[in-house]
Amino acid sequence: MLAGIPHGFLGRIGGVSTGIHAWLNVGIGSDDDAAAVIENRARAVAAVQPGARLLSPYQVHSADCVTVVTPFADDARPHADALVTDRPGLALGIVTADCAPVLLADVQAGVIGAAHAGWKGALGGVTDATIEAMEALGAQRDRIAAAIGPCIARASYEVDAGFADRFAADDPANERFFAEGRAGHFQFDLEAYVAHRLASVGVTRVAMLGLDTYADEARFFSFRRATHRGEPGYGRQISIIGL
Repeated sequence: MLAGIPHGFLGRIGGVSTGIHAWLNVGIGSDDDAAAVIENRARAVAAVQPGARLLSPYQVHSADCVTVVTPFADDARPHADALVTDRPGLALGIVTADCAPVLLADVQAGVIGAAHAGWKGALGGVTDATIEAMEALGAQRDRIAAAIGPCIARASYEVDAGFADRFAADDPANERFFAEGRAGHFQFDLEAYVAHRLASVGVTRVAMLGLDTYADEARFFSFRRATHRGEPGYGRQISIIGL
């Protein structure tokens, strides 16, 4: 789907962090050792696009997208949940720990995007905003290919009725993304919902990895898993795309 574009969905394997953050924790905002996080981020970008400058936003579960023209420092990250660029040598990174990372590219135009789609950002339209920003750089949505990386799967994502009601209020057809669970609860398919949002605005090539961050502890960090266990913190994995 993204052939010819350096990209990768990295899990937790291969880094230097220890304890609950073992091993490839890339979360600048985590309470991991800062030097370990810096080393892990360097290893991550080297695995995907050696020599590129890795840029990631300060994610706030919004629908905001920023167009990147020049690099920014890690302590000056824009508060947003998606980045787009047409500049070679820049690698866009999204960190997640259950939310859905989305990598996008119009190979012909040389335009790429990366989005952090948690339920709030997905419902608010973060992928819509990313596609619009890519178009402003010369992309065409009928040429854009997208890939949705590891995220929490429906079997692991229990939500209450109030959560489901938010989606139904936006579009009654959204009920198809919720399966009946225990009394008063549902199982939400975040990956399918994000794919639907992409398809609904004209992205015809969407790949889904179908990997559950909650269930696969050996490969992925998970905020919800750490919360259920009462752990004091959690790591983040990264998804990267570059030109």
